[in-house]
Parts: sequence; C-alpha cells; structure tokens
Amino acid sequence: MSTKVRKYTLKPAPRPQKQYRVRYEDELNHEQLEVVMAGDGPMLVIAGAGSGKTRTLTYRVSRLIEDGVDPSDILLVTFTNKAAREMLSRVEQLVTIDTRRIWGGTFHSIGNRLLRRYAEPLGYRSGFTILDAEDSKEMMESAISSLGIKTLEKRFPKGDVLLDIYSFLINTRTPLELHLEQNYPHFMIYTDEIVKVFRAYKERKRGANAMDFDDLLVFWKVLLDDHEDISAALKRRYRAILVDEYQDTNKLQAGIIDAMASEKKNVMVVGDDAQSIYSFRGASFENILTFPLRFPNATIYKLETNYRSTRQILNLANASIAQNRFQFRKELQAVRGDGPDPAVVGVDDVYEQANFIAQRILELRDEGEHLGDIAVLYRSHYQSLELQMELSRRLIPYEIRSGVRFFEQAHIKDVLAYLKIVTNARDELSWKRTLKLYPKIGEKTAAEVWGRISEAVNPLEKFLRGLDVSGRGVAGSLKSLGEVLRLLDGEGMKHNPSESIRIVVERGYGDYARSKFANAQARLDDLEQLSQYALRYEDVNQFLDEVALANPIAGEDVATVGPEDEKIVLTSVHQAKGLEWRVVFVIWLADGRFPSQRALRVPGGIIRVEPSRVHEALPLLEGAIDDAPVIDEAGTRELVIPGEEEERRLFYVAVTRAMQELYLVFPVMSRDRGGMDILMEPSRFVRELPGDAYEKWVIGSE
Repeated sequence: MSTKVRKYTLKPAPRPQKQYRVRYEDELNHEQLEVVMAGDGPMLVIAGAGSGKTRTLTYRVSRLIEDGVDPSDILLVTFTNKAAREMLSRVEQLVTIDTRRIWGGTFHSIGNRLLRRYAEPLGYRSGFTILDAEDSKEMMESAISSLGIKTLEKRFPKGDVLLDIYSFLINTRTPLELHLEQNYPHFMIYTDEIVKVFRAYKERKRGANAMDFDDLLVFWKVLLDDHEDISAALKRRYRAILVDEYQDTNKLQAGIIDAMASEKKNVMVVGDDAQSIYSFRGASFENILTFPLRFPNATIYKLETNYRSTRQILNLANASIAQNRFQFRKELQAVRGDGPDPAVVGVDDVYEQANFIAQRILELRDEGEHLGDIAVLYRSHYQSLELQMELSRRLIPYEIRSGVRFFEQAHIKDVLAYLKIVTNARDELSWKRTLKLYPKIGEKTAAEVWGRISEAVNPLEKFLRGLDVSGRGVAGSLKSLGEVLRLLDGEGMKHNPSESIRIVVERGYGDYARSKFANAQARLDDLEQLSQYALRYEDVNQFLDEVALANPIAGEDVATVGPEDEKIVLTSVHQAKGLEWRVVFVIWLADGRFPSQRALRVPGGIIRVEPSRVHEALPLLEGAIDDAPVIDEAGTRELVIPGEEEERRLFYVAVTRAMQELYLVFPVMSRDRGGMDILMEPSRFVRELPGDAYEKWVIGSE
C-alpha cells in the first residue's frame, strides 16, 4: 500500500508593516497618497489646478525622511523661496527634524549656495556680489560706453533692453540672430556691436567679482558640463531631487535638473502642463511635455481631485482645455459640489462691460460676499482702464497688482550699496553709486576715486587710509563717507545688518533723502522697515543674498483706490496664477484681445523627435508625429505647437481661479484707431464651449 504524500509549502514570514509617525493614509487622498508612497525612479506628477500639489510635495519629503533618507541628501527646488520655507516648515512639524539641512529653495538660491563652494574653478572668489536687475543694467550701459558706441547718434538699444535680450538668450538657448529676427528686427543691423557689448559685459562682471542672476544658473551648468570631478560629485550628491512648478522651467533650468539626475535618476517633477503660461519669460512648455522622452522609465501620476472650484466651473474648464492637442489629458473632479452655472455675458462695449461688473459687484456685496473675495482678470493691463474709472465713480475700493518692487526702489538700493562695499570691496557699481550720493561728487569724480582705489588688493582699506582728490568740497564728502564705511567695517556690524542700515541712515543718508525726495518721510519709513526686516539675519552677506534673490513679486507696491480696507482685486491672469477668489470676472473675451492677436502668430513651442525615439514618444504625440514633417536627412521630425494653445491655457488658468461664481464677459463693439466702431467676435474660447457648460446672460436696461 502506497503512502499518501501531501506537499506543504513554507512561506516567507511576513515583514512587519512600516510604522510611520505621520498617518499618511488619513492625511491624503488616494491620488496624493500614491505619489507620496511611490518608490524610487523618475516621476512626473501632473497636478491639476487646486489639487493639493504643495501638500503632496511636502508629505513626499516627510515620507522620504521617515524612510531614512538623510535630509542633506534631499534637493527641493521651488519657484519662490517663500514656497520652500513654507514646505520645509511643515515638514519640520510633521517629522520634528531640523530641515535646514535640506537643500530647499529656488534655482537661483541653490545655484548661489553651490557656487559659493565652487567659485574658484570658475575664476571667481567665493565672496562674489550678486547683481540685481538695476546693477546689471548699469554694468551693461558701462559696457556700451566703454566701446565708444554713440548711442545718441543712432537707435542702439539701451542697457535694460540689451539686458532683456541677453537674459532671454541665456535661459532659452536661443541664438542671438534668431531672437533678433523674431522679436527685435530693428536691431539686426547692430548684431556685431551687440555681441561685443555682451562680451564686454561678461568681462566687467568677472573683473568686479560679480554675477548676475543668470550667471547663478549658467555657472551651475558649466560645473556640470565642463568640470568632470565636480560634476561627478554633484550628480552623486542627492538621494532625491524634487522640482515644483516644473511647467514654468526654462531650457537652462531643465538642463540642470536633467544633468543632476542623470546618474541616480531619482527625480520627481511636479507641475501642470495646462497651466504653462510664461513663454514670454522664457519658460519652455516642451520641458514638461517631453519629460517621459528624456526619462523613458518615468512613471506618470495625475492629481485630478480639485478642492477649489464647484462642479460647474470645472466642467467648463475641462471642456475648454480639451481643445488643446498637446497635453496630458485629465478631468478635474470637484470636492466642493455644486454652484451656479458660469455666466457668459455679452455687452455692447467696454463701458457697458464696466457698468455691468460694477453693478454686479455691489449686488454681490449686498448678497453677503466680501469684496476681498472678488477679482477681475484680464489678458493685458490696459484692459482695466474703463473699469478702474467706473469703480472710482461708484466708490468701489480696489487694488491693482502692479508697481515698483520694494528692493528696486532707489533709496533701498542706495543704502544696500554701502553694505555691498563692505562685503565685496571690488564692487565698482556700489562704490560709484555711494560716492555720487555725496555733495560735489559726480560721475567724473566717482570714476576718478574708483580708478585710484581699484588698483589696490583691498580697495576699502586704501579708501579708508585717505585719498587726495582734486575738487572743491570733495575732501569733506570723502571723509564723511569714510566715517560711515569705517563703522560698517567693524566686526560687530558685519553680523548686524539691521544696525548697519540704521547707521547709514543716521550718518548722512537721512539728510540726503530729505533734500532729494518729495516723499522723503515715506522713504525713510521704508528704510526703517528694511532695518526691521534685517533683524532676522545674523550676517550681512546672508542678508544681501536674500535681498538679491527675493521673489520678484514680493514687496511690490499696490495701487489702491477707495476708503475701505476691503478691496476687490484687478489683475492680469499671469499675475493671478496660484491665487483664488470666490467670485471671478474674466473680461475683454474677444478674439484679438483674449486670445491676443500677436500671441496667435507666434508658435507655442517646437518639439524635435529623432527617428530612434519615435517609438518612445508619448501617446499624446503619436497622432501629431504622423503629421510632422521630416527636417533633416537623419529623419528627425519637428512638431510645432500652435500659439493658440498657450492662450487657451491662459484662459484655463483664469477660469480655475474661481471657487463659486464665474463671469465671462465680452464686448461686442470696440473703437479702432480712427475712432470708428468695429464689431468684434466673442473669443474662440467662449465660442467653442458646449452650450450646457454655461448660462447666457442678456443685458437689458430699465
């Protein structure tokens, strides 16, 4: 009799489930949780409007730390230092660690930190000055002057225009000739001279041991491309790289991230291709669209749960953006539930448009809405003129999101120039700016003083020893400046930027301001506030770095009209990105105005796909690739993204700012340059909406 045999399989003992301090499954929705808990490897997170991308990024960093990743091995790149601070502060609360070890900040601030370490191989000293926009403009104009170009005798571009051209070339990798041909054809006859100016500008920066904003990225990329040992160290340096607002990166920034992640490939980029609207600043829509082509093993995640807007608003937004061919398709889903249908409102002209909006705002206030929860968005600033007048007539308070940036105001730059001299004695621009604040010292004398001290190893030491400069009254001015600089150069002051600012004001600048500016007291109040702001810094260098890297929108002046504290907001759509209001009016929705006629003529981007990569192309490109022309013998195909698509993305950004109510307003009539009435078509973005996506409002009169 045979014995019965039973096979018994031994299974591996179950591993104990990881116990996290943070209860991620309770804090996140399933889409966010999937991203936060995902393993290593390249990741593209398409984060729809209002879907909680900041929360997702923050919890991803926390989870990495909980899983043992050293905080100093994490690189978190954001588009504002404020965003980085807020994320890292939240991480600190979640996992109770010192997040200062995390490399978090903007591209420029991180580039600054790296270049302080690796300045010497690039031919710089670690104490280099960062030039702000005004400093860069002055240095560019000095470069023009040094070449003897007679700018008054011909229409040669001024310093600020040349600086814009230079910056665009650097960040977009666009050839000068092509950029001039497309955007500045009237400057093409000066191409050779412009090249010489750019060369002189770069030489002057190096001579002053100074870098402009673009250099912080350019030299970071140079380290990665041309310095083998440093490049290898940087590519091994970070265990995890995370990039926020990836749709706003330019070609240079994307190239830096690609290089930094080229070895470990443990990079997560987060953004929304449907909100890529800054091509005029050099942002490249192609970066996010082709990320899976550059990282073929990338996993794509989508955050489609929207916490901001009603179902009706999202239905309209989804229907609009669906018209774009080049995109990662997604459907935003509302958490908030239902609200009123969006309203499409046709008005006779811009004056009736202004009347309608003003009247509706007053009705909304009577219905219980706060004025601060209402915004009017437009494609271009000039489109708010009539509305501003009508709001003023009806005494409706409003604010306009525009103005001179705080740190670019003359009196702020004057005082900071003193501090820059002490931290970098070879800063020619700061020396000349400061010298010219004193009586009897003009451009000529300032240049003479700089020429005398610049030959010394330490120009500040030579200046403080005293100079014999010709000119009546000059000696007294130099003595006064020397007394202030001697105080600032004291060891205690180098660690007290707040007191340094007060010394500058009290030892002469206050008197200068009173004699120079009609609104002197307001400017002195600004300087007192600057001193208060500096209290948080224990080092003058650190303070100056933070000021130079300040978010371009931070500290801006806001024009306000009206007696109340509560005001509606008037803003361009570009400036509204990332913000939200309960009620949003989008105005001037007429073809040629929104979308802009000029934007429709310019391609929205170009994607080139080599024949060997066609099979890897994204599903969203498959149909387009079939139609794309071959541009070389190798069989490379070129896909041109229509400019209309970015304009539609801009419209999408506008409508997704609304939480509860949305009004899309278009004037039927306008005036041409000759004063004649012309009939306008409603924007194509309105005409292409399905009829069930909105309610049509017809304006009548009593």
